[in-house]
Amino acid sequence: MNIQIFGKNKCFDTKKAQRYFKERRVKFQYVDILDYGLSRGEFRSVKSAVGLDSMIDPKAKDAEILQYLAYDSDKEEKLLENQQWLRTPIVRNGKKATVGYCPDVWKTWEE
Repeated sequence: MNIQIFGKNKCFDTKKAQRYFKERRVKFQYVDILDYGLSRGEFRSVKSAVGLDSMIDPKAKDAEILQYLAYDSDKEEKLLENQQWLRTPIVRNGKKATVGYCPDVWKTWEE
């Protein structure tokens, strides 16, 4: 397993995801999304795994702007510019990915 966790330091679910993998002694790479962000390739990989709409944090300040954009390509560009609007944690395992706290899915990755 090659786990990457993209999250925010103040996000409770990100901390729970880190704890989940630490307790199972699974090595992971943590990336602070506000400092480093997702590259365009990483973003597209996650988008193809989970869908664009599930990546948007409905509680994020000013993220409602995205609902007024007609095209997904415009939403994608806005999200890449404003990654604080992404729902976290984003957990990647190769081409597989989850958004949010999803221990049931992560458990299947261990098998």
